[in-house]
Amino acid sequence: MEQTWKQAKAAFAAIAVPPIGWLLFFFLIPLAVIWAYSFGENTGPITIDFTGTFANYGRALEPLYLQIFWKSIIVAGLTTLLCLIVGFPVALAIAFASPKAKAWLLLLIMLPFWTNLLIRTFALIAVLREQGYVNFALEWMWNNASGFMSLVGLQPLGEYEPLTLLYNNTAVIIGLVYVHLPFMVLPLYSALDRMDRSLMEASLDLGAGHLRTIWSVVVPLAAPGIASGILITFIPALGAYLTPDLLGGTDSQMIANVIERQFKRANDWPFGAALSFLLMYLTFIAIAAQAFVQRKAERRG
Repeated sequence: MEQTWKQAKAAFAAIAVPPIGWLLFFFLIPLAVIWAYSFGENTGPITIDFTGTFANYGRALEPLYLQIFWKSIIVAGLTTLLCLIVGFPVALAIAFASPKAKAWLLLLIMLPFWTNLLIRTFALIAVLREQGYVNFALEWMWNNASGFMSLVGLQPLGEYEPLTLLYNNTAVIIGLVYVHLPFMVLPLYSALDRMDRSLMEASLDLGAGHLRTIWSVVVPLAAPGIASGILITFIPALGAYLTPDLLGGTDSQMIANVIERQFKRANDWPFGAALSFLLMYLTFIAIAAQAFVQRKAERRG
């Protein structure tokens, strides 16, 4: 006879209490302390009084910080869009690959997770810097084109000027796409792999082209995976710290970099906590919006 958890409370408690306690003491309580800091004010170099003030939130809503918030949202949104554009064909190709090739392709997608983010970012710096591999390849093509023009009697090209690919907004977006692309591909692949392929065959048999079939049949069927991919790509990109810090310049900082400076350099923990929780509130809004869209799609379906 099967027993429910109510009939085996001791066993259930033995399994449930350790993870619940871990979550409580190492996540919820520290989060509550930081939330309380957002309503406090500095009264000394290392002392904070919990006064219940909203001044930190008022300061966080000043035009300077709103502009940084807005820029972070735009950068995260553009990163998510580029990941979707690049990731959808990749996920589609993996879903329709042979079982043996599918395993290897999924391994290649997950391979970056086996390497530390810091190492991957420095590897990207080696690729994008002025003496990096991109400029090296472009210089080689430039010199060969110049030599060919000299051979045919044309005016040779001038000296190659290396492209500035680092320490700007473009470098930040390239880095964020590089880091977050697997987060988009995996949920897309999961949704496409479960798709009823007979619907695609029916669409093609009825005269629709491949592009029309993908847009009218595949994309709606993959909508849950698209929504999940957008959510789990946008949220980490919005709170990205390391990539903008290493690849961006002074005008490429995002809200997470501002938060880091408040905690580590300015020693203004109350203001840093307020900025952190405003970022968290934006995250909750994004999750709620995704849940609303998914629920609406399920009702329509």
